Amino acid sequence: MRRTVFALLAVTALVSACERPAEAPATEAAAAAAPAPEMPADAPPQEEVDPAVALAPVGAPVSCLNDIGEAAAQRLVDRCIAVSPATHPPCNVANPCEMIQGEIERSCEMYAPGEAKPAECAA
Repeated sequence: MRRTVFALLAVTALVSACERPAEAPATEAAAAAAPAPEMPADAPPQEEVDPAVALAPVGAPVSCLNDIGEAAAQRLVDRCIAVSPATHPPCNVANPCEMIQGEIERSCEMYAPGEAKPAECAA
């Protein structure tokens, strides 16, 4: 009998510990109703930042598209695709230019000394 009472008390304590406190919904509502922060009137002017660059983590490589522009990045990607024998090469404007250029150099170095290389290797 005592074991049963003790077990029921233990289960009741565990269940009551799992319940959400009554004040939790009130703090969530207060946080949702808080006004958005505003810039002070005497704050120095802020510079505009490209959203794609602003969302990148600090130290993350910048995409070739953002680095050298759309036309130049596409030319580099086209060269990469033309010379790369890889099934999934890194020839994509979203990758860093250094990665794309590295794939071009790696692919062009695979040709034997007397073998004719594609024109894209000389560019």
